[in-house]
Amino acid sequence: MLPPALSLLLLLGCLAAGSGTLAQDESQPTTADETVVAGGTVVLKCKVEDPDDSSLQWSNPAQQTLYFGEKRALRDNRIQLVKSTPNELTINISNVVLADEGEYTCSIFTMPVRTAKALVTVLGIPQNPQISGYNLPIRETDMARLTCRSSGSKPAAQLRWKKGNKELQGEAPEVMEDANGKTFTVTSRIAFPVTKEDNDVEVTCTVVHESLQNLERSTSQKLQVYFKPTAVIQPIPTYAQEGQELQLQCEVQGNPIPQEFLWTKEGSDLPLQMNPSRILTFQFVNKSDSGTYICRATNTMGSVIAKYNLDINDASPMSSTSGTYHALIGGVVAVIVFLLLSLLIVLAHYLIRHKGTYLTHEAKGSDDAPDADTAIINAEGGQASGDDKKEYFI
Repeated sequence: MLPPALSLLLLLGCLAAGSGTLAQDESQPTTADETVVAGGTVVLKCKVEDPDDSSLQWSNPAQQTLYFGEKRALRDNRIQLVKSTPNELTINISNVVLADEGEYTCSIFTMPVRTAKALVTVLGIPQNPQISGYNLPIRETDMARLTCRSSGSKPAAQLRWKKGNKELQGEAPEVMEDANGKTFTVTSRIAFPVTKEDNDVEVTCTVVHESLQNLERSTSQKLQVYFKPTAVIQPIPTYAQEGQELQLQCEVQGNPIPQEFLWTKEGSDLPLQMNPSRILTFQFVNKSDSGTYICRATNTMGSVIAKYNLDINDASPMSSTSGTYHALIGGVVAVIVFLLLSLLIVLAHYLIRHKGTYLTHEAKGSDDAPDADTAIINAEGGQASGDDKKEYFI
């Protein structure tokens, strides 16, 4: 017979082995990890196949009970019961904040207690990016240096640059943790030489982050580039005739827009007008105004010269076209007149050819008749036969 102490130990061992077997047969609760954007709503669902007449419980990362079955345990109006059955406990948390991140525990109080974990990840939404480093217009060929910064992202966001529709490669980004210890501030810098084609072009910085759900947050900076002007002289009208009013307009492009113009005529240094206008006007242009005219346009970046050769003696294309047109009309009229004259000549010749002379050969004897009566008698007698009188058409 075994000692009582040994029997007690064997009994406890058998009970422990039995309870271990029971625990292995019982199913574990199931949960799922969740990712939610700050300000959104997360749903926590816990299921178990064998509740063993016990209730499910949700607790937060601080091990505070949120719900025990259908009973609320923590007074937080953001946390609401969705479903409570012996096999399921589902709750949701609205207006999620970064502090809600962590491991949530679903428990069922059997012997032993069965648990399952659900990791809730809260995404920090990045703030709109801000561009700095640009204050004044940039001179042509100088370097543009811009900085883009965005805070509040979790995990750290990415920043991308564009100039117009062209992608730009920025420097390696700088990532710094924010004061709350959870979110990050990302900084990106870019530098590139500018040309006059970059004037009024927008440089855009865009923040890319999974919390934005394919939406873009971006900001743009329009470039102002100072560049030397270009100029060309346009006459109005294009082809002026002597005695007409003529304007020579100095068409310029530049930044800043040139405000200073100087008109001169080649061979003379004297200005042609006192006011700095881009338009030179001739009230009544004449041949003596022919020559080469020079417009000098100036802005803070420099000066440019445009020339125009004015020749009043040259026939204008409009006059040439008109003369050609009139010559063509004259040629057509001449051809028509020639055809009419030719037709008249042919018609006259035709009429002359067909103007007939009728020669009548009277019957013999009428010429030798002693008197008129005899001649008539002889003529009538001669007409008795059709062969005695014949007519010929010549």
